[in-house]
Amino acid sequence: MASKAAAQAAKQLRVGIIGAGGNTKLHHIPKLQAIPGVDVVKIANRSEESAAKVCKELGVKEASGDWQDVIQDSSLDAVVIGVWPYLHRTLVLEALQAGKHVLTEARLAMNASEAREMYQASLRHAHLVTQVVPSPLTYDYDATIQDIIKQGTLGELLYIEVRAISNSFAEADGAPLTWRTDQRYSGLNIGVLGIFYEPLQRWVGDATAVQARAKTVVRLREDQQTGDLRTVHIPDHIDILAEMAIGAQAHIVVSSVIGAVPGFSKGYVLYGREGTLFVDLAAKKLQLGLKSEGGQLKDVTVAEGKIETWKVEEEFVAAIRGEGSIRRTTFEQGVRYMEFTEAVTRSIQSGCTVKLPLLT
Repeated sequence: MASKAAAQAAKQLRVGIIGAGGNTKLHHIPKLQAIPGVDVVKIANRSEESAAKVCKELGVKEASGDWQDVIQDSSLDAVVIGVWPYLHRTLVLEALQAGKHVLTEARLAMNASEAREMYQASLRHAHLVTQVVPSPLTYDYDATIQDIIKQGTLGELLYIEVRAISNSFAEADGAPLTWRTDQRYSGLNIGVLGIFYEPLQRWVGDATAVQARAKTVVRLREDQQTGDLRTVHIPDHIDILAEMAIGAQAHIVVSSVIGAVPGFSKGYVLYGREGTLFVDLAAKKLQLGLKSEGGQLKDVTVAEGKIETWKVEEEFVAAIRGEGSIRRTTFEQGVRYMEFTEAVTRSIQSGCTVKLPLLT
């Protein structure tokens, strides 16, 4: 083990960071620094002052207020992109062109077209590793749920219910505008829709059609930079009916404006001919009710070896070193969830069912 660590250290991997937000400071920087032979050497943030502050906190050498300083630094092998979606396409394309491996925050892009362009660029630079930060919501349960489905325990899947409800009442008009509520920065991403759809993709695959209805309750928000009120174009409540490739119908609710929710507010229910699987993320429990046992929900014990932990940075580095491959999340997977998100928006705008995958 010691000799392996020494060999890794000899092959130093130099990483630059663009955007030092919460996830970057909590996960990416310290967890990259913990890997033998990896050196986080430069951070570019909105200002050199804010970058310098993070550098001091986390022991990084160089600070910059210009992302080009990271992209154009020929001494760097890889780039971590921690900014909002509005810059993902530009930074990914520039980084790949500069010969750098790329780990980018989710959501992958502003829309499906950008996502496809980024994926195609990754194929043209196939010698470089590209990865999207995955949804970690269901790490504790993913392997167990996949086993239950593969073993046929639920039988034919008939219906899936997904709830992503903040369980808080609507803010008043004039509440602060955030990047998630500002289409200039988030594009066609709607709240936490992508974060909740991605685990569903892991378990049962993609949707083949969606029909959506939406409501914008908080119509005006205050731009914190200018003090101006801005019209909000991203809905804060959506209902989606989706046809899944596996044959089940899914009902997905994403809402940040309803409170005192009875039952569960965050999680999934998978209904099959032979059983029902309940994933309550708020209560942190996994339950299974079998037809053969009267349908009573019982707790599922998740084996310790089935519980996955956050290993995004380890997977990224291992892939660069040729010691593994990207499993979560590839750019190709990112394109698929961006197409789903865009299909939801198209359905909201048209009032029609939208088929997947999108043709254009």
